[in-house]
Formats: sequence, C-alpha cells, structure tokens
Amino acid sequence: MTTEPSPGQGAPQEDHGWAFRPRGSAPGPRPYREQRTGPAASRDGRPPAEPYGGSSGTRWDSTMPLRFPEPRDGAHEAVPEPGRRTPPHTPRGGSADRMPGHPSAANAVPGAAALHRPEPAAAQPRPPADAGGDRPRRSRGVGRIALVLAVLVAAAGAASVMLKQEDAAAVASKNLTQAWQIPAPAADDALIGSWLTGELVVRGSSRGGLRAYDLSDGKEVWRAASVAAKRGTVPCAMSPTVSAQGIGTVAFGTDASTCTRLAGVDAATGRILWSMPLTSAEHPTAVAATTYLQGRVATVVSANFLGGVDVRTGSRVWGYKARGHYCNAYNWGADGVVLVDDFCLDRKSRFTLSAYDGRTGKVIWRKPEKAHSDVPHILSGSPLVAAVHTARQDAVRVLGSTGTGRRLAVGDDELTAGNASGADHSARLYGRVLVTPASAAGSTVLDGFDTTTGAKLWTHRSAALAVPASGTDGKVYAVTTSGAPQLIAIDPVTGRATPVAGLPAGTGKWSFTSGTVYVTPDGGVLELNALGSNGGVRLYR
Repeated sequence: MTTEPSPGQGAPQEDHGWAFRPRGSAPGPRPYREQRTGPAASRDGRPPAEPYGGSSGTRWDSTMPLRFPEPRDGAHEAVPEPGRRTPPHTPRGGSADRMPGHPSAANAVPGAAALHRPEPAAAQPRPPADAGGDRPRRSRGVGRIALVLAVLVAAAGAASVMLKQEDAAAVASKNLTQAWQIPAPAADDALIGSWLTGELVVRGSSRGGLRAYDLSDGKEVWRAASVAAKRGTVPCAMSPTVSAQGIGTVAFGTDASTCTRLAGVDAATGRILWSMPLTSAEHPTAVAATTYLQGRVATVVSANFLGGVDVRTGSRVWGYKARGHYCNAYNWGADGVVLVDDFCLDRKSRFTLSAYDGRTGKVIWRKPEKAHSDVPHILSGSPLVAAVHTARQDAVRVLGSTGTGRRLAVGDDELTAGNASGADHSARLYGRVLVTPASAAGSTVLDGFDTTTGAKLWTHRSAALAVPASGTDGKVYAVTTSGAPQLIAIDPVTGRATPVAGLPAGTGKWSFTSGTVYVTPDGGVLELNALGSNGGVRLYR
C-alpha cells in the first residue's frame, strides 16, 4: 500500500479511510523458491534498473509486489534437505484511501530416524568331529551371545504377536451408515466455507450459493437471497464460524475470487442482516478476501480492505492505518489476529512485521525486520502460531508478545491449516497442544505440538482431522484414510488413538482429504467435499 499522491489525488492524507487501492497486475501465486531477484536488487526488492523516479516509469505512487530472493538450500531451520517444496507465496496489499460511505476523519478498516533391525547371520555348518570324536571347543562368550540372540528373537516374536493383537483389537464396536447425501450442484462446484450449528449445516460454494440443510434429514431449509443482483451473488469468502448470536460473515462477488460485498448472515434463517461494498467508483477492481470472527467483531482482510466491523450491524469498529506515507503492505488473517508485513520508504525501520488484535485493531507487537516476510499459514490466533518464511529461513513459530518466540520442531513435515482445502480450518488448540494437518514424505499426517516447548509430541499417519462439535470432551477426532475407514479419538497429549465408530467402505471418494469433516453433536460424521466432482454433502450416523 502507498499513500504518496497519485495524479489528480492531491497531497497525502493524514486521516486515512479504510480502503486499500487494489494491487495492479500482480503476478499470480508461484512456488516460493521460484521468486528471484538479481544479485544487485535493492532492499525493497525492486530491480536496480528501476530506480525511484527513473525513466522506467516505476513510481512509489503505485503499489508493487515485493520480491525476495530464492531461499538458500537447507534454509528451513528444521529441514536439512535442500529442495524441499515450500508453500506458495500469496501476497496481498494495496494503498490506503477512504472507504466510501465513511467520514474522512475515521481511520482505516481493513484484509527417528527409522529403527533398523540387524540382518540375521547366516547359519554356519557345524565343524566336523576330530579323530577322538571330540568337537572343537567353543568359547563360553560365544555361547552367551547365542543365548542372548535367542532371547531377543523370542522377545521380538512376542512383541510382534502383541502388536497384531493390538491391531486386531483396534476396531470400533459400532458402525455408522450413510443417513443422507446431497449431490453437488455442479461438477465444477468449489466449496468456499461452511458452518455447523446445532441443527443445521450451512454450505457456501461457487455454484450452489449459500444454502442450509437440516442435519436430521438433509433437506434444504433456506437459501440466501442475493445481496446485490447487479454486483455479484457468488460466495467468495466465509467466516470459519458464527458468533454467539448465530451470525456469520460472507463475502459475495461475481465469482469465487472477486469479492464485491461483505454481508452479515443469520445462520438460522439465511436472512441478510446488512451488507457493505468492498469496491467503489474510485477503486472498482474486485479482489479475493478472507473474513473472520472474534466475538462481536468481524474482520475483512484483502488487498482492498483491512479492518473490523460490528457483526450485528456492519458498522465500522476499527481500521488499519499505515505507518508512513510511502508504504507497501501485505496482510494475513485468522480468528482473533491480523498480521501485516510492510515496507515504508519514509520510516527508519523500513520493514516491519506487526500483529493486530482482531477485536480492536490495536497493535499487539511490531517487529523491525531486514527484509520481507511471507506468512503462508496462521495456525492459531491465541497463542499466535504462524509459519513465517523469509529469504534466510522458514520456520513455524509460537510468536510471543514481542513477535519472537520458540520454533515448533516440525522436522520434515509441512504444516497446513486444513486437510487440503482453503475452506477447511481444522487445525486447532487442545489446551497447550496444537494439532494440525501436515504433509510428510508425500503422505498426509496429523501432528501434535506442545506450544510451551515447541516439541513434537506425536504423529498420526493416514488420518484427516475433523472439526469437533461444540462442547466436546477435549479429544481430537479424525477419520482414517487408509484401510477400513473409522472415526477415531486421539488423546492430544499422548497421541494414543481409540476407535470410535466404523464408516462404510468407500466413504469419501478422496478419503476426506479434499474437504471438511465435522463430528456432529450426536456423534455422527459429516463430510463436505471441496470439489463438486467428488460429491456434495454426506452424513453418517
């Protein structure tokens, strides 16, 4: 974002509105390691051939994507192997201006290694007897070694039997069956988000719009009306949860990646309580957005807007204000927090990474940096746990009150906020333990981390994390994705898994990894596929 005047705009404004100017012609997401700069690139990532005010036409009154060099081999602090794939870079940002419909004096609202058993020695032929019939003497030590090996083999055999018995016993005592199924509205339908209430599941998708279904029988209860027929009716962003009053926020646009309005929706009735524009005559370009809830405040995070509104009325609560007049910024959100990485030409600390309280917009901490940081995932808002990537290192950290903190011992794993879809927000805290989906050696796993020490407590393979019903027993629920499908409960501290219920064979075309899984209040399993070609919604009870 920049606040230097553009042609016809006048002097920089001290009282910012809450709109960022959309970033123009920014490149699409690319793998992190493919983003390069030349060896003589300037500190903000601009090529040296484009100096400020130079003949290339590059100006600080237009927003530019910050570029940064390729990470060196082995840059990840916990991953010694070079060439590991890192999450794609997804920049956001823009320049500050006023939001239409709000007074100019208001501030901006915003956007182990494996154990190896030794090979058994080949059997040796017995030495022949001598002329006197006596065999050569063997040392007493050899006999002891043979005895020890025999004991070890017997112990290994007993352990194998115990493991087989344990596996055989690890079968759920009850089985669930499919209660109902709702087909996807189209093969190219994409899940945008979902809410699970006591009686309803609300599904937002690119082709189906916003609809609610009765958990008891799968019948459609309501379909949200158009918020503005001429300005877009397709959901493009959805808060992961609803408020205590049963209100959630949904952004709508002409398609799933261009958001033009934000609305407050009553989850019980589908009634649109309020709506506000995410574009204006001065800034008509629609861009992608995300939205989150923290109590009665809803945040919207995008290249156009960054700030908080009252979830009941849509009135502005807080707005983002840049540190200086000549700044570029990127922003990321989660429940309760917004992270902003900026570069300000007119400030002593050119680069900073800042955390803002999602309820109030107040700065929680601001940390000076030497270069741009990318935040692929925010895994938890409180405590704040985020994957932070720089040109020098990649790390997942528990960020304290100053923006620094301990690293999680992720090892070779690549953590994500959900199983495989942007609509999935299944990573969550269980006391001090963060449980998150991850990818390890090309397969899906679940990892449990102690956020007080950063230690990895356990890993569970071939399972998709489920979003639990409210008021559950504190256990982690997941669905197995190999072998016979089962709902399992995992102790968050020890990682010990206990089967809860069996699921029908063939459950989920993609074994739940391409959508969202819920555990319903009555112990059922609700599956929402991310793609229409994989199916719509299924309930097992």
